[in-house]
Amino acid sequence: MSGHALVHFLLAVAAIIVLARVFGALARLVGQPPVIGELLAGVLIGPTLFGTTVSGWLLPADILPAMSGLANLGLVLFMFIVGYELDHASLRGRGRIATSVSIGSIAVPLGLGVLLAFWLAGRHDVSDTVPFALFIGAAMAVTAFPVLARILTDRGMVRTPVGGLALASAAVDDIAAWSLLAVVVAVAGADTANPWLPLLCVPYALLMFFVVRPLLARLDAARARAGRLTPDLLAVVLVGLLLSCLATEWMGLHAIFGAFLFGAVMPRRADLLRVEILERLEQVSVLLLLPAFFVLSGLRVDLSTLGGAGLLELAAILVVAIGGKFAGAYAGARLNGVGNQPAGALAILMNTRGLTEIVILTVGLHLGILDERLFSMMVVMALVTTAMAGPLLNLVYPRRMVERDALAAQRPQAPPAGYRVLVSLPDGAPPDAALVDLAADLAERGAAAGGHGPGEVVLSRLVPYPARPLDVGSGLSEELLGMTTAMGELAGLAESVRARGLGAPVLARFSRDPEADLAEQLKAIEPDVLLRGGDPVEVVALSAAGRDTVDLAAARSIGAVPRDGDVSGVKSG
Repeated sequence: MSGHALVHFLLAVAAIIVLARVFGALARLVGQPPVIGELLAGVLIGPTLFGTTVSGWLLPADILPAMSGLANLGLVLFMFIVGYELDHASLRGRGRIATSVSIGSIAVPLGLGVLLAFWLAGRHDVSDTVPFALFIGAAMAVTAFPVLARILTDRGMVRTPVGGLALASAAVDDIAAWSLLAVVVAVAGADTANPWLPLLCVPYALLMFFVVRPLLARLDAARARAGRLTPDLLAVVLVGLLLSCLATEWMGLHAIFGAFLFGAVMPRRADLLRVEILERLEQVSVLLLLPAFFVLSGLRVDLSTLGGAGLLELAAILVVAIGGKFAGAYAGARLNGVGNQPAGALAILMNTRGLTEIVILTVGLHLGILDERLFSMMVVMALVTTAMAGPLLNLVYPRRMVERDALAAQRPQAPPAGYRVLVSLPDGAPPDAALVDLAADLAERGAAAGGHGPGEVVLSRLVPYPARPLDVGSGLSEELLGMTTAMGELAGLAESVRARGLGAPVLARFSRDPEADLAEQLKAIEPDVLLRGGDPVEVVALSAAGRDTVDLAAARSIGAVPRDGDVSGVKSG
């Protein structure tokens, strides 16, 4: 690379980093995943609005190969993370329903996508119709597991039945969709000189699961001995990842399948190892490599020449993608007894496609399956199906239903409580046994006074998001590790309550606004008394029954400030 080209390259990299961070931050401000903003950055500076004026100046032809190399490396790291974050444990107890939902959410859009592809083939001069039709069907059927997991954690849905089922269904969906895509890519990109090479992927997958996976399990023990993730351990992971990508690329599959498979065989019970690997990869991946991929993908989108015929095709793509995925997932859930609103929420979640869809479309463009016009329309579909998830969930499955279902999932099958005390424990504070004992006393006294149902103490903790949440992948590993700690502390406190014959469901969720989320909990749980930990402790009677049974002397004995009937400290949601 000449000195002049190097100057252009460094300038382009700096500009891409700035664009990605600014547009990603703007997307977050409106409640969207950063990938939406980062892709839009590429679209806005691309041919749709400015022709080749901006893109030609920012990315001249002599630096495109180097920039494409960065983008491909970012793509490989992302696919490794997708495979690493697949939660095999989420299938436990949900295998049948998750499989049913996943089959519906794949089969219906796949079938409709194949039919649509035959119509599109004649309009785009496609010579080999079969791989084209299968590719369009697979692109319609995919769900973005990382985006879905991020939405679930942001909305506190991970520990609800709907959230658990969505994670399990998306895991099955991802495995099936990537397997189907691997077949399509093998057919479309087969080397006529060595047509048998793609068949090696079967023994290669067996080798990875039965030989490489046990060897990788030793990484956790090595990390424990070192007390941290050392550069040598990370080097082992990166070298193994790149060799796996090399193997699948040589077999006639794309390198992304090797990256996904290597992530899938990484040790699953090593939570600290997983978090530390993702933290290290984030430094280079999110700031440099993935933005290059996002912006280059966006630059390939040209909507300026669509015209009436293109708008008709785009409308058909959106109808098939959204309608097929929604109908298949919704029907699969309803056939297994899932309620109407939870099934609708599940169908919305399964419609998210995010960066996973862009990866698939980029592979199709690279192999010549898609032309740039069709690629542009499919990228718009990916953006629309991802952006619509949050607003639609607010309508179909609002936060008060999330709180209600999370509480119901923790409560044993028993008559509803006649008197309920909500204990809101501050994050980071040590377990407050005295406060929980007071709550149990109030629940016993209230239940005895009312005479119409058992007492119940609901233990809740609103956990702040990690100070520096992971942007790469879903970040689910780090957050579940923190959530597991919070749930363990609450479970320990609940045992003393249950020993007194009272119900003691526990709730923990991530929160960006604890005051507003506490107000949502009050609406969903409808307690008689709120005990809010802190300094000082608050005792708030929220019902007539609560005012009748709050023992002010007992409250004062633990330093509480009674505020009978006053909820001024809690915002109304």
